[in-house]
Amino acid sequence: MYKTFYSRLLLNYLAGSLVAALSVASLITFTLQNTANDEYVSMLAVMLLSIAMMLGLEWAVFKRQIRPIRLAFYESIDSFTSMQTIYLRTHRLPTLIVKRILGPHLLGLALPAASLTLWLIYTGQLSISPYYVLLALLGGVLLAGMHALIEFYLTSHYIRPVLEELRLRSLYLFGRELTLGGRVLFPIKRKLRWSFFLIGASPLLLYSLAVQLRLGDWNIDHYAYWKWAGIVLLLGLGYSFFASRLLTRELETPIQHLYRRMAGVRRGSLQTEASDLFSDEFSKLVSGFNHMLLGVRIQADRNDQLVESYFATLAAALDARDPYTAGHSLRVAEYAVQIGTLAKLPKPVVDQLRKAALLHDIGKIGIRDAVLLKEGQLGEQEWEQIKAHPVLGEAILRQIEPADEMAAFLPGVRSHHERYDGGGYPDGLKGEEIPLFGRIIAVADAFDAMTSDRPYRKGMAANTAIAILEKGRGTQWDPYFVALFVEAYYEKQTS
Repeated sequence: MYKTFYSRLLLNYLAGSLVAALSVASLITFTLQNTANDEYVSMLAVMLLSIAMMLGLEWAVFKRQIRPIRLAFYESIDSFTSMQTIYLRTHRLPTLIVKRILGPHLLGLALPAASLTLWLIYTGQLSISPYYVLLALLGGVLLAGMHALIEFYLTSHYIRPVLEELRLRSLYLFGRELTLGGRVLFPIKRKLRWSFFLIGASPLLLYSLAVQLRLGDWNIDHYAYWKWAGIVLLLGLGYSFFASRLLTRELETPIQHLYRRMAGVRRGSLQTEASDLFSDEFSKLVSGFNHMLLGVRIQADRNDQLVESYFATLAAALDARDPYTAGHSLRVAEYAVQIGTLAKLPKPVVDQLRKAALLHDIGKIGIRDAVLLKEGQLGEQEWEQIKAHPVLGEAILRQIEPADEMAAFLPGVRSHHERYDGGGYPDGLKGEEIPLFGRIIAVADAFDAMTSDRPYRKGMAANTAIAILEKGRGTQWDPYFVALFVEAYYEKQTS
């Protein structure tokens, strides 16, 4: 894997660098036909020396850039952090190669070649105009940019098998998967804009330089030429720049549109589909995304149904132990939802409240039938067992995975027998120290308990239970939630 990757990079590096260097030499050598043979030899020597300097500098930089990747294949990596660093370095290799090409081409080829040529002109060994040196220098920079662009995309293609191999090695060695986690190392907007601009501008600039070198022998007015050619170049470069922005926007717009929809899905919003605004291949991508979203919605609905069924089944199983309390959990959940709605709690919170109310007595599953179903008065020890059911219920729910999905229900289950004046159990919390769900479920639980039949007594009339709730406002129950429940009861009676 590494040898193939290395040989491909090396071949591209040598071929591209030599083509760029020889192209600059050709621009000068083969356009200056009236130059003496000995001057050709001098210019060729300058080019060969500059190419040697460029290759030496590029080789040193190339070895330094590739060394971390080589370590992953030929040496032992002792930590996931080191592997992650190599993985990031591999992702950055295309941009590093652009820097490697632009740097050595400029410092190792263009500047030394220009400096040596100017020295030969100054010492009289060359009779060409320094003007040609400037043109050649500009041509070298331009060719380096074109070479860098090609190398960027070739390297981006070659690193993908390496990245996959690194990912597999990390899973094997450390049991963890390498990922960028959505991190953007080189924005597509910048990548495409520069690419389109160089693709459009490079041929125009190269042609202008070549024509100027060719026309230089004809003793034309260079100022007049560049005055006319400058207008053409400005128009051409302006067109390339403007067109590159338009093309980038055309590609970026659907990507950003899909990205925003994906962000919505991550936040839990499964209802907003991507808009079919595009008539190219992005239309297929949008259609595929919407189809996938539909599948996710169907699966989410099924999961919600399973969860609802799970909660209802647990509540029914609990109520089935005692025929006198059958339906108690469902009724408490209905009353709790009524209070939560009157309190204008958000809909997701009300849904969590309903589920917490369904399971508020789940801890009674752990209490022996002899105690839970006893028809007479409970002894002190038996009463202590009954009072333990909120803590036992919380402990049961903590065993259910995923834990974060159950976390919202735990406070209501544990605290629904706390009293507003601090005299409740299991923690003796007071006032608003009691969790929100606990305060609401306490009111709903008390009302249903008072109005339901028990083995040892008949259920109270609703009016009597309401009167008891009003009497216990601010002592046993939260006054605000009692007021909401009582007011709604009286409104229902009068309507």
